[in-house]
Amino acid sequence: MIAMENPADLKKQLYVEFEGEQGVDEGGVSKEFFQLVVEEIFNPDIGMFAYDERTKMFWFNPSSFENEGQFTLIGIVLGLAIYNNCILDVHFPMVVYRKLMGKKGTFRDLADSNPVLFQSLKELLEYEGSVEEDMMITFQISQTDLFGNPLMYDLRENGDQIPVTNENRKEFVAQYAEYMLNKSVEKQFKAFRRGFHMVTNESPLKYLFRPEEIELLICGSRNLDFQALEETTEYDGGYSRDSRIIKEFWETLHSFAEEQKRLFLQFTTGTDRAPVGGLGKLKMIIAKNGPDTDRLPTSHTCFNVLLLPEYDTKEKLRERLLKAILYAKGFGML
Repeated sequence: MIAMENPADLKKQLYVEFEGEQGVDEGGVSKEFFQLVVEEIFNPDIGMFAYDERTKMFWFNPSSFENEGQFTLIGIVLGLAIYNNCILDVHFPMVVYRKLMGKKGTFRDLADSNPVLFQSLKELLEYEGSVEEDMMITFQISQTDLFGNPLMYDLRENGDQIPVTNENRKEFVAQYAEYMLNKSVEKQFKAFRRGFHMVTNESPLKYLFRPEEIELLICGSRNLDFQALEETTEYDGGYSRDSRIIKEFWETLHSFAEEQKRLFLQFTTGTDRAPVGGLGKLKMIIAKNGPDTDRLPTSHTCFNVLLLPEYDTKEKLRERLLKAILYAKGFGML
């Protein structure tokens, strides 16, 4: 890859053009490019990452068959997203961002990355009876591979011969966390971090930002204040804040369920999250797109523009808008 040979090229402005589709990339096409890449890479069928339905987060698959170059590429994608002000719809536990900044995962990091294991180990630490007699566990743990086959790992040499006791349980917990968060994914994470630093190596991220702020730069904020979006939205083509359909539009949008609001944001801006500073920073534009019609609303994610026909009724507006956000995907449809 050219990027591997000349990492400095990664810091150049990114321009994206989809083959066979129209669009001058003013940011929206780049956003869709990143979203499509993330959807493909984090597809569970690929096997590079495991998805936890309980936490709604991804974690590195220690038994992935993919080579290190693929994980390096993912790190590059995250770094590029920061450089190009594109937020990604991918969710890692906070320990990933701590590790990107040179920290190591510890027992406390299991609380959000693997809450079930965290709770079990916490109960082990707090158990008041005899750990050795009542629990009968050793310093050997079992994991499963991609096919569900058990894999045994010794936390200490000859771990299957070393019982966990009240005296050594703190060591057991620390070693268990060390294995889960660091050792088991060391190869994958090292490649991932290498890719990330290929893009961000000369930036002040490590010195100026906390892990939570790095996550915000990459993933955006899940806190969506649509009232702030309404206050900063501009109008074009004959619409104004006082237009009947504009008032009905905001009444309709505010009545949507949370997931529907996120779909609207995705449809209009290319992402379902708010940028740093909140939705008020988007400066969305709603432009008139002709009189009443059966056509659906359309959008230009490049400019955060919603093209809205002047529907005759609020009911028709709602029906057309919902259909648009539910079924329209891909820049070529806009």
